[in-house]
Amino acid sequence: MKKILYTFILLSLINFSLTAGGRSEADRTKSGSSQRQKEVVVYTYDSFVSDWGAGPEITKKFEQKTGLKLSLVSVGDGAQILSRAILEKNDPQADVLLGIDNNQTDAARKAKILSAYKPSGAEEILSELLFTDDYLLTPFDWSCFALIYDTQSSVPAPESLEDLTRPEYSKKLILMDPRMSTPGLGFAAWTIAVFKDKYLDFWKHLKPSILTMAPGWDAGYGLFTHGEAPLVVSYTTSPAYHVEYDKTDRYKALIFAEGHIMQIEGAGVVKGAQNEKGAKAFMDFLISEDAQSIIPLTQWMYPVNKNTVLPDCYKAAPQADKKLSVDNASLGAAVEKIMAAVQ
Repeated sequence: MKKILYTFILLSLINFSLTAGGRSEADRTKSGSSQRQKEVVVYTYDSFVSDWGAGPEITKKFEQKTGLKLSLVSVGDGAQILSRAILEKNDPQADVLLGIDNNQTDAARKAKILSAYKPSGAEEILSELLFTDDYLLTPFDWSCFALIYDTQSSVPAPESLEDLTRPEYSKKLILMDPRMSTPGLGFAAWTIAVFKDKYLDFWKHLKPSILTMAPGWDAGYGLFTHGEAPLVVSYTTSPAYHVEYDKTDRYKALIFAEGHIMQIEGAGVVKGAQNEKGAKAFMDFLISEDAQSIIPLTQWMYPVNKNTVLPDCYKAAPQADKKLSVDNASLGAAVEKIMAAVQ
């Protein structure tokens, strides 16, 4: 009788344990899913999430406005955002990708990693900055690529891209790797727009002038401001930073008569996002005046919302009147050829 009783008690305990364990696991899954709906995960790049970038202030304002938690995840530089999202395509971890630019739109569309969404307030975006009519990507800032020149250097300021191949610029130029960095990709596009089918000849002649190809803008611009070289690829708006915070006009953006390539940075909702509702709320906020007012003194780019007022330091940002463009569908193959030419 005792043996039967012990057996009954043991089976009851095992059954209770399994049932309780199942309930606990289900509760944990439900709890995790519930928590995820309160969080928006955004993949972006290093400078956006840095202490001096737009990320911290945008996070603060977005969380106050919506009650949602905003998690900004830096995955490197701009080109790496797209790569990471493609790797996670079948199990997306991000809700929004922020930092894919106009030179990557074809690649993003072909990868089928984004879901089209027209944010509330999209009519306030300057129409010439819109990527496409379907809002697969929505612009949030823009500027033109330019060479930034240290006026205290011993070399003269170049007056064209071709000038960079002259002997006096040997090891005087800092670029970014176009495979990882959107400024690097932008410079590659710039050379293609100017030299057309002769762009590889230009790069072969440019090779002696290149001090390094940094992995990203942060690293490259840091080398420049530490005096490693007198020329670096950045933006026409970069001098505004030095005027505002360094109180100097030492660093100049050079404007070339041959024209400049624009960079328009965009954000998009990830297809299959775990928190699609939160992603859309973030997209709405990103182009609002609240968020756009943060852009000029953190991103050092122009805002896309036409109602945003620029600070006085932007008077130091010269205008590139002639704007160039290239077919970005062929950029990937061109980049591989460029890297082969300079390695």
